[in-house]
Amino acid sequence: MPDIGVLYIVSTPIGNLEDITLRALRILKDSSLIAAEDTRQTKKLLNHYKIPTPQMSYFEHNRFKRIPQIINHLNSGKDIAVVTDAGTPGISDPAYKLIRAVIKAGCRVEAIPGASASITALSASGLPSDRFIFEGFLPSKKGRKAKLERLSTIEATIIFFESPKRINKTLNDILEYFGDRPAVIARELTKIHEEMIRGKVSDLLTYFTERTPRGEFVIMIGKDDPNVFF
Repeated sequence: MPDIGVLYIVSTPIGNLEDITLRALRILKDSSLIAAEDTRQTKKLLNHYKIPTPQMSYFEHNRFKRIPQIINHLNSGKDIAVVTDAGTPGISDPAYKLIRAVIKAGCRVEAIPGASASITALSASGLPSDRFIFEGFLPSKKGRKAKLERLSTIEATIIFFESPKRINKTLNDILEYFGDRPAVIARELTKIHEEMIRGKVSDLLTYFTERTPRGEFVIMIGKDDPNVFF
């Protein structure tokens, strides 16, 4: 009976293709298969580094079909790398469901660390980083108010992801429930149009009211501390 394969959780760049580790490149080359959230997006990375490893798609809507297939590959002794579109798999994407199923099946899981948009943004924000909470995307409707009310009482830097279509609504809601706290928005991290906007929540709302929001956003809200304002 062959040894059981390893599921490698491989972090990939969040924008700049140079932001990948040598170990990650080796694992992507040596794995028998890459399970990718979007094979078209991952193909750009593989082509850039001349990595010929075949891909299969793995995302939220095909996971019931793919998870048994991936476990069968692992049980036959083949290593598989799982990647998301950008950053660390399992963070605000369905890779954690695959990871949980693989662990339950008795296979080994190994993380290959690398880029993460939330940590990249926080490290350059200037906001307190001794305690922080990552919340991902806020609910669009159901549960949104309750979550904002709960988070507003926490003494830590709060990190959200947001889309350009909802950035102004989310800033309005944060202003209503959190008050006019120190805040930072990171936009298009590691890309050519990277931008860090710092100020009070009201300043950021004004900024994006006057400009058309573009790109991918990380919103960071600091503690209610007058000494933190930029």
